[in-house]
Amino acid sequence: MGDIMKLTVGVSNRHVHLKQSDLDILFGQDLTKQKDLTQPGQFASCEFVTIKTDKSEISKVRVLGPVRNYTQIEISRTDAYKLGLNPPVRSSGHLEDSEIVTLIGPNGSITTNGCIIADRHIHITYADKEKYKFPDKVMVKIASEKPGIIEVDVKPSEEAFFELHLDTDDANAFLLKNGDEVEILDFK
Repeated sequence: MGDIMKLTVGVSNRHVHLKQSDLDILFGQDLTKQKDLTQPGQFASCEFVTIKTDKSEISKVRVLGPVRNYTQIEISRTDAYKLGLNPPVRSSGHLEDSEIVTLIGPNGSITTNGCIIADRHIHITYADKEKYKFPDKVMVKIASEKPGIIEVDVKPSEEAFFELHLDTDDANAFLLKNGDEVEILDFK
């Protein structure tokens, strides 16, 4: 690489991705787009669910679109403490041994696995990953008021906006917010 490579931060709050059959039970309608997200084709919907466990619940959790082939609930470790859960840190779609929660919508409820803490990751296109010879993990330097260096997974896809995704716990720990810049450390 040689040159300093910077990228922007996207802070990901708790949210839910739904498969069509679960969407039908919870809402009985398609998702209504509120606004586009930075990742191509993804959007924040106008729909919300409540995440419920035996210990507690969190209401007003946004559903992101479009629908997926699986239902996934992404929370922070702080949320997990409140809910009495110990979800694994995972990449999207890797739901084995994930926590089970109940999702409550205006039309019904479902009890499903799929509750995870999303790993730190960088969105990048397959073409750019190859062009810049990105490994599967990189080190990222954070030069905020509370600086640090973290290891981050590189998550390629056909279409992607080059961005580091952190959950609210990570962002708060380093005093980062949406749009802040961080630096990828040189790699060979």
